[in-house]
Amino acid sequence: MKKINFIFVGLMVMLMASCAVRKPSNSSMADLVGKKWQLVELNGKPVAAKVNGKMPFLKLEEKSGRYGASGGCNGIGGEYTLEKNNGIKFSRGISTMMACMDMSIEYGLRTLFDEAVTYDVNGSEMVLKGKNNDILAKFAMVVDQTDKLVGTWELDYILEPETTFDVLYPERKPTITFDVAEKKVNGNSSCNSFSGSVNIDGHTISFGPMASTKMACPGNGEQVFLKNLERVTSFDVQDSTLTMIMDDMVVMRWQKK
Repeated sequence: MKKINFIFVGLMVMLMASCAVRKPSNSSMADLVGKKWQLVELNGKPVAAKVNGKMPFLKLEEKSGRYGASGGCNGIGGEYTLEKNNGIKFSRGISTMMACMDMSIEYGLRTLFDEAVTYDVNGSEMVLKGKNNDILAKFAMVVDQTDKLVGTWELDYILEPETTFDVLYPERKPTITFDVAEKKVNGNSSCNSFSGSVNIDGHTISFGPMASTKMACPGNGEQVFLKNLERVTSFDVQDSTLTMIMDDMVVMRWQKK
């Protein structure tokens, strides 16, 4: 009799353990894990594409059951558990201990991981919600478009309200060529040749200091070009068109040559 009871208890423990799996099988889970998510809104307020020069993000690893995140300063990590009905729980792990100029988003993320109880994925958007089903944070899926940048592009639009594109570049349009493997760019600003470094992370992008030739150039097209190149924070490639963006404003548009 005791042996039968022991077997019964063992079966019940195994059954309970099987119900508490880390990753329940559902379609929304497949849309969530293994992807990098950029934090775009926290507690109802928009989040800049870069904080302290870094993109705030969250990524949930599928096999290890661990997550990695950043609020633009320290790396934050720990374990996560997915439950029925899109439930989610985060446990804190070890993080780096740097002090940065802006720590507000990082502090907000740490609070978020304590308060989040459910998630929802709709296409390229993911939200984390609290106990009252209130939206705590919104994320946008980071789509890697790095390979689409390869090659040479010719400028056909630039943000400059004081004059027109044709006045800025009456004879020669600026061009840019990407070598993504070497993280370098080179091109022509409509007068001088330039070259420099480029940093790409998903759809965020920034350009390092540019070295250029020193010819004297008529007009101010070159100055407008270099000024807008420094402003760029993200990009999007659709077919043969490359759009460069500052926050949510288009500052440059290019066509593939």
